[in-house]
Amino acid sequence: MPRFCFSILLFLNGLLLRGQVSGCTDPLALNFNVLAQQNDGSCVYAAVNLAPEQSVGLPTFLTESSGLIWLEDQIWTHNDSQDTVLYALNGMDPLDYELYPLSGVANNDWEEISQDSQYVYIGDFGNNVNGNRTDLKVLRVEKSGLISGFPVIDTLFFSYSDQVDFSGSGSNNTDFDCEAFVIGSDRIYLFTKQWVSKGCSVYSLLKTPGQHLAVLEASFPVEGLITGATYWEEKRLVVFCGYSPLLQPFLYLLYDFEEERFFEGNKRKIGLSLPFHQVEGICTRDGLVYYASNERFNQSILTVPQKLHTVDLGIFLNSYLYPISAVKEPDEEEGLLQVYFSLGKLRITLSEQLMGRRFEVMDLQGKVIGGGILQELYMEWDFGVRPPGVYVIKVEGGLNKAFMVR
Repeated sequence: MPRFCFSILLFLNGLLLRGQVSGCTDPLALNFNVLAQQNDGSCVYAAVNLAPEQSVGLPTFLTESSGLIWLEDQIWTHNDSQDTVLYALNGMDPLDYELYPLSGVANNDWEEISQDSQYVYIGDFGNNVNGNRTDLKVLRVEKSGLISGFPVIDTLFFSYSDQVDFSGSGSNNTDFDCEAFVIGSDRIYLFTKQWVSKGCSVYSLLKTPGQHLAVLEASFPVEGLITGATYWEEKRLVVFCGYSPLLQPFLYLLYDFEEERFFEGNKRKIGLSLPFHQVEGICTRDGLVYYASNERFNQSILTVPQKLHTVDLGIFLNSYLYPISAVKEPDEEEGLLQVYFSLGKLRITLSEQLMGRRFEVMDLQGKVIGGGILQELYMEWDFGVRPPGVYVIKVEGGLNKAFMVR
């Protein structure tokens, strides 16, 4: 080997040993770098649109469901004005519900609900009328009292650290509106709905009652209006919901970031095939299956009723949240194929390099269950009813990928 090439190899090996190679570490990205060990937030993704697994109607009194959380094996939500009741819905049948009234509080513009281990938090911080509210607040409700029917409620007041102009901006003409927040270990993180710039800024404040200054931490051009968020702190995963100015909804995935630097990790926007749906709330039960709600929309000859949608993001997040090491695959091909089992189907995303190749699905004993040809970049294969465990998809050319059936 020429001395020059040998020196380059030594240099690359040294970088790897020191863990100094940065780049896109997500195998699902178009620019995945197999040598990268540090995620620099540069991942770029192909455009994807998803249809919900199912969409079901919400009760008639929930015309403005603006936030969702998963609590006590139920989906909790609220209306965004006047109504001071929390509603706990059965995820399989939203018309089966329980009511939890909150006394002694007002609903000026409840836009979001979130939680930690002890409290439920309600964001009364909608600010789109004129962008000049001076009574922005978060209600903190003790979970034990809420569930027992005797809620104890505290209030956190705040103002934005960089808002100095409180003259009226007019309807839907401010960057200081907010409809999404999440709760960290010691702070609340607000994500703004920016009507003017179509971006999103994150602000932080302490999660204790009192008067606070919400400090601007970072901003990112999401190219849309963010309306809801859910956070899995341990897994470093945030999922937004939102929509374009033309009411085309989307989800926005933020993951593999350090600490609470949400916009410095992977950022992936996924369109929802729900035109003219004003999607406002989002929650998840396991980080893979998500629930999203839309408000009733009625304008001119178009009416879209309030609904609850089930969206499966496992094909994008399963390998990140639940990595499987049972089958080793070649490093250079790691990003070409992603598989995920859900609702009796094997969901497959692949690189164009694999189009047209044959595949087989087998168990860990080598028994072939079936197979076919990879014909689309995103496809579904009927897996049928199988015992829980690890299975393997083998693609012509020597590429193997393990997946879990739960």
